[in-house]
Amino acid sequence: MKKLTQRIDKERLLLGIAAPLLAIVAAIVVTTLVILATGKNPGDAFSDMVTYGSASDSQVYILNKATTYYLAGVAVAIGFRMNLFNIGVDGQYRIAAFFAAVLGGALTLPGWISIPLIILTAMATGALWAAIAGVLKVTRGVSEVISTIMLNSIATAVIAYLLQPGKLAELQSGGTVVSTKPLPKDSYFFSFNTGAAGELWGFIVIAVLVGIAYWFVLGRTRFGFDLRTVGQSESAASASGVSVKKMVATSMIISGAVAGLIGMPTLLNDSHQFSNDFPSGIGFTGIAIALLGRNNPVGIALGALLWGFLERTTNHLEFQGYDKEILGVIQGVIVLCVVIAYEVVRRYGLKRQQQRVGAELAAQAAAPTEKQEVA
Repeated sequence: MKKLTQRIDKERLLLGIAAPLLAIVAAIVVTTLVILATGKNPGDAFSDMVTYGSASDSQVYILNKATTYYLAGVAVAIGFRMNLFNIGVDGQYRIAAFFAAVLGGALTLPGWISIPLIILTAMATGALWAAIAGVLKVTRGVSEVISTIMLNSIATAVIAYLLQPGKLAELQSGGTVVSTKPLPKDSYFFSFNTGAAGELWGFIVIAVLVGIAYWFVLGRTRFGFDLRTVGQSESAASASGVSVKKMVATSMIISGAVAGLIGMPTLLNDSHQFSNDFPSGIGFTGIAIALLGRNNPVGIALGALLWGFLERTTNHLEFQGYDKEILGVIQGVIVLCVVIAYEVVRRYGLKRQQQRVGAELAAQAAAPTEKQEVA
């Protein structure tokens, strides 16, 4: 037990705890000031958020939302660990969900065959769409930020063109809604019945497996080590024999494949078809969640749960007379506070490390002098 305690860097542990605590305190203070500026009582708002958010139906809603947000956060985090900014996750998951929905609506196979086919189609589509940006970067040096932004627009245009009656869509609900052909009931993913609280989407199991795979591959395999090495220093990775271009392209493809899973909880557990009101913007939410979670699988999960909680409770605040824009303000404040708090703690930790190294070097330099005086 004593050896274990000696191995733990107490100062590093304290800094690790200080960063999220500082972020939480700062976020609460700034949010309180924002609510006060609207002429409302922040105490009542926080109390209502906790009460409403702890209700059983709210908990199921939060978990369902967090499932989607978690997959988005992991997709973005894979790029971040490689020092890549895959801002095209939104386009990748939407075009993946669209073609998966088209395939799913056309299948008449048993569910144990059709569901894996739908999921694999989504992952393959997302991977191929992200691969375009990866290939452009390694062959032509095109920034992944610019290429993925353009690919988002192209994906939106492609979906808009194909999502029309007579192409890959049809009229639904009495001719008022245009959507892909609905999935047969055999292609519905399983759900957990929680009674009056609603149904908990079974795709949460897949999200957990994705998180475990993300942790294992990046933290316990040679591929993950090479990926992190390239993200930290391309020159060092290249000197050690790692193909930087290959790793860039591969990481973009993997990020796109995970992005393809983002729309699957909604498609397989909720809407069972793709229409114009299919959720959008989740890819950009994933960027915020990856930042909140510091690219750590557990941190991303906590960030996804927090995002789902805020969405559920702040939307309810609107019915209590609070401004509806407060959700965006609170979310933005939290992300800023987390980023700033971690950067402040990181710089303080780096300064302390430099001081400690300096003190050790000074002690070593003084040691020979003392020996000579004794002699």
